[in-house]
Amino acid sequence: MTPPAPTRLVTHVELDEARTDDRRLSVSARLEAELSDGRALVLLDDRGWSESVLGDADIRTLLTRASVEDDARTVVGPDEPYGDETQEQAAAGHWAALAGILARQGVHADPTALAGLAHDVVLGERLRAWAGF
Repeated sequence: MTPPAPTRLVTHVELDEARTDDRRLSVSARLEAELSDGRALVLLDDRGWSESVLGDADIRTLLTRASVEDDARTVVGPDEPYGDETQEQAAAGHWAALAGILARQGVHADPTALAGLAHDVVLGERLRAWAGF
């Protein structure tokens, strides 16, 4: 029997209604690895972001599905380099950390292979309704 392996990454994004209004959007983002055996394992569940507009504009007029999806992929990493670290080192560290999270859950994953997986974004029902997507 072949051990399960990651087949794609999925970031689930949902509206934080308590911190969102017409001028401010706040969302949570949870990164999961979908496996070849059909399971999904959480990699990161402590991410999210907020954005706002000045004046009387409604932030929903400035949002697009694509912009939210791009922001979601950004906030789950890799992070920007720190100190003398290069972009390549920061990315390698990120993917190695995610591979480590999978290993602690019993799944072997090569960091380079993880970096090459498709990365889909699923917008939550409340976010889609609020944004009009």
